[in-house]
Amino acid sequence: MPASALLAGLPPGLMAGVRRYAPGSDIGLALGVVALLSVLVLPLPTVLLDIGLALSITAAVLVLMVALFLRRPLDFTSFPTLLLLTTLLRLSLNVATTRLILSQGNEGPTAAGHVVAAFGGFLMGGDVVIGLIVFSILLVVNFMVITKGSGRIAEVAARFSLDAMPGKQMAIDADLSAGLIDEKIARRRRKELEEESGFYGAMDGAAKFVRGDAIAALLITVINIIGGLTIGVIRHGMPFAEAAATFTTLTAGDGLVSQIPSLLVSVSAGIVVTKGGMEGSADVALIRQLGGNPKPLAMASGAALVLGLMPGLPFMPFVALAGLAGGAAWLRHRHPELAADAAEPAPVATEPPIAESLRMDMIRVELGYGLLSLAGGDTPRLTEQIKGLRRAIAAEMGFVLPPVRIQDNMQLPANEYVVRIKEIEAGKGELRPTMLLAMDPAGATPPISGEETREPAFGLPAMWIEPETREEAMFRGCTVVDPPSVLTTHLTELVRENVAELLSHAETQNLLDELPREQQKLVADLIPAQITVGGVQRVLQMLLAERVSVRDLSTILEGIQEACGATIRAVPAIVAHVRIRLARQISDSHVGPQGFIPLITLSPDWEAAFQEALTGPPDDRQLAMAPSKLQAFMQALRNAFDTATAAGESPVLLTSGTIRGHVRAIVERFRPGTPVLSQMEIFPKVRIRTVGTI
Repeated sequence: MPASALLAGLPPGLMAGVRRYAPGSDIGLALGVVALLSVLVLPLPTVLLDIGLALSITAAVLVLMVALFLRRPLDFTSFPTLLLLTTLLRLSLNVATTRLILSQGNEGPTAAGHVVAAFGGFLMGGDVVIGLIVFSILLVVNFMVITKGSGRIAEVAARFSLDAMPGKQMAIDADLSAGLIDEKIARRRRKELEEESGFYGAMDGAAKFVRGDAIAALLITVINIIGGLTIGVIRHGMPFAEAAATFTTLTAGDGLVSQIPSLLVSVSAGIVVTKGGMEGSADVALIRQLGGNPKPLAMASGAALVLGLMPGLPFMPFVALAGLAGGAAWLRHRHPELAADAAEPAPVATEPPIAESLRMDMIRVELGYGLLSLAGGDTPRLTEQIKGLRRAIAAEMGFVLPPVRIQDNMQLPANEYVVRIKEIEAGKGELRPTMLLAMDPAGATPPISGEETREPAFGLPAMWIEPETREEAMFRGCTVVDPPSVLTTHLTELVRENVAELLSHAETQNLLDELPREQQKLVADLIPAQITVGGVQRVLQMLLAERVSVRDLSTILEGIQEACGATIRAVPAIVAHVRIRLARQISDSHVGPQGFIPLITLSPDWEAAFQEALTGPPDDRQLAMAPSKLQAFMQALRNAFDTATAAGESPVLLTSGTIRGHVRAIVERFRPGTPVLSQMEIFPKVRIRTVGTI
């Protein structure tokens, strides 16, 4: 009958008390440990001693069976604690039996209980010498072979587990950054990694418990024999021979009854620590690996048969074993599927599918071998900063970047990295992983000694300096950053320059699906009746290309609906209308520190020149301006912006709405970061100031 059924018939108060103090509860475990410690001090009746010795043997057998059928060591994380508790149980029982042997040994063989008497009499055959020899052999086997070997394995496993932890953590972070796993799986893997390291470290220490238990058993045996002889002869007046026979029999029985459970637990510890690379339970793994191949079975059968035919050796045992091994080999040979079931199939080098070579990483960072520590070293780590970059881009631009894959590239120089977007190199740089990068905020060469270089993101002059000179560089007004931050800054700028290409059709669909329920009616009315998902994607891409956030997607969709309702079908015209709807957002993003938007305007002559150069139908106007005229415009634009920049301004080029897109197409070729706004995109309540005119 299950325990829950037994408890169901008890009164509620009594049932709650039983559950609270039952084994497996926190109070029950605490009471059990207190009881074990009390045995070290308080005398124990022989009845309770027999129960304790029976519990010790049964628990040792249970632990051995659990260890045999484990699938992996981490399924038995409580084993180190269990080793301590079982060792404490055996030592407590040893102290209790020692007390009874020394105080009541003169009363007969059952003075220390029936379990000790049985081991001292029946299992030893009544011969004290045989009992002591068996006990000594068990002690040597346990102390010199099993505990020493399992302790060494636990020590090596703990050391290797600790050394491999950074690499495993880097692999988890790389899989997370590459999108192969999500945050939940990564968190679970990190927890398993911590549990593995903690388990092997605890097993390294717990193995010392078993080793100490064997030493304590030897000392207790010597004390029992010497103390028993002394008490029996001097206190009780027993003849020496009778005292030796009585106390030695009890002592040998006590040693056997403690060493057998100790041996079983030691074997369990050895099985657990040697299962590090084994999958499945021990019996299945052994049968699979020993009997999976017919050739070793056939060789073993032949060797047994040769030994059976040798003169002086017994014929039947070897022939019987030869027959069994030969039959198993023949069975495996005739039925390969059985061997396939029993043994893991050998890995076969197969060519990856052609489709694998067609897969493309949207963003990939390739590192030379000298920079691999950036992805797996101590914080700040490159992978953590890239996760922060993805969060920042999501908040700034309104969509989540594709996963950034980090991989090594042995063809690169040791300290070089390459950033690829859609497999095309978008930028590269060189880092010094053990140094820091110092830059002068004024754009000049930093006034500190070091290795001259160029900051890869903006091309500013910089210096690689030693970490010891960081304080000096900061005192001189330099900005000092570490190599992961340098790479992340470069990656951020490259992503912003190419963000439009990273918005895929699938990501656009995800943005639409994730809109709140109250906005889904707008999506249903708009798509596909007035525009397709691909059309929405193109509108969003054109906005992102000019670094306009698409986070306010509902306003963008409303603008698209208004434009389509006014029979506007050309995507540039739709984008122009959407930008007017986003005037407040666009204007706010260009307000300077002084609280106004610095503007550089086009003169009426240039406005008229661009208007006259437009040709084609209204929905698809093209710019046809003479090359000399374009060259003059670019030179005038460059002069105006250089003058404003020298005055500390970051101006915006202001044009009329009809020519804004065409002017932007010209400006982005030689000044890609220059914003170009139309007059309708300036929010009415924002402050403006003209700082130049072209």
